[in-house]
Amino acid sequence: MKIKNKKALIIGVNGQDGRILFDYLSNLNYRIIGVDKKNIKTVGVKWDKKIDITNKSEVFELIKKIKPSEVYYLAAFHGSAQDKENNFYNDFKLSYEINVFALSNFLEAIRIFSVKTKIFYAGSSLIFGNCKTKKQNEETPYHPDSLYGLTKMDGVSLCKLYRRKFNIFAVSGILYNHESEYRTENFISMKIIKRALDIKRGLKNKLVVGNLSASVDWGYAPDYIKAMKEILNLKKADDFIIATGESHTVLDFVKVTFNYLKLDWKKFVFEDKNIIKEKRVVLVGDSTKLKTVTSWEPSVNFSEMIKKIVNKLD
Repeated sequence: MKIKNKKALIIGVNGQDGRILFDYLSNLNYRIIGVDKKNIKTVGVKWDKKIDITNKSEVFELIKKIKPSEVYYLAAFHGSAQDKENNFYNDFKLSYEINVFALSNFLEAIRIFSVKTKIFYAGSSLIFGNCKTKKQNEETPYHPDSLYGLTKMDGVSLCKLYRRKFNIFAVSGILYNHESEYRTENFISMKIIKRALDIKRGLKNKLVVGNLSASVDWGYAPDYIKAMKEILNLKKADDFIIATGESHTVLDFVKVTFNYLKLDWKKFVFEDKNIIKEKRVVLVGDSTKLKTVTSWEPSVNFSEMIKKIVNKLD
């Protein structure tokens, strides 16, 4: 199979989105370098030198030599305990180091060495924080109420700055919750699915969640990866909301999962509000702009997404 000339650089290749994107671009015959803090993953191109994305010289060398067609900046630092004062300052530094300053290394390297490179930055719905609107679009004011939301907002703003000031094709996708079989169990979606499967197999006998009435805009991760590609395919750089536009409760997620596995959720699922660390505003994204300028549409609905993930893990 002939490899195309296009080269992609995936920063954060071992995360959920990085793993899906690597496979997706591989099927499109891209030459790929996947960078992660532990290893390098490649296809169709030779590069075995580990890259510290916080080291400007190493990033500059990589961009100068490879001159990728596309860069997907998916790396992110999520503070594990941002609500605890003793961790706040450390999380503050690490959040800016990965979510903003390392991004600036790539933007500056592109500006100096590879101006035709397009770069996608994975933003987050948490930039809206305590938003008062029922749905958010690209014009909704940012109101982050966490370090993660704050630094993701600054990453999006930095891409805007390089786009306007230096004419770099730097775009951001403001991503809402998106799930796949690669999620870890610290996400409620995977906690529900894996525990339901364990109950079915006789390995566990209950699932405890913090708030069954909490609502989330949940999408299917492979669909969001395709949206990233669609955004980079555009002739004009811009920022876009990537979301389903629908919210579902944790109870909805539980019911679909347990019913699909032919389990009575009422016998196994219990609520304990004491395990809730923080209460968040319900955020629901409006992807009208993305759908208008691209051909993107979610390929599955909420129930179908859950069933797909269950099937892959069962």
